[in-house]
Amino acid sequence: MRLGSEEERGEPVTIYVDGRPVRAYTGETVATALLAQGWRFWRRTPKTATWRGLFCNMGICFDCLVTVDGRPHVRACQELVREGMQVKTDRASEASGDHSG
Repeated sequence: MRLGSEEERGEPVTIYVDGRPVRAYTGETVATALLAQGWRFWRRTPKTATWRGLFCNMGICFDCLVTVDGRPHVRACQELVREGMQVKTDRASEASGDHSG
């Protein structure tokens, strides 16, 4: 499914991903906001440091984990955005800023 135009989406909100403001829309998940920004991967696996992002998009796997407002291990595909939300990814420590993988 393609993201619609701003007119077709919910009310705009600002969330902060790794300290940077990101426009999102009510009714969307954190994963949707990240994907809309072009981010394909946002966490590393503990053992192999392999990049992960959205996989199942229904809360079964654990590939899309982020920290939200200090709560670790939140599934980005299940967490709805809200104004002022603070999201931390493993990309915060990456210097390149390229989140497309």
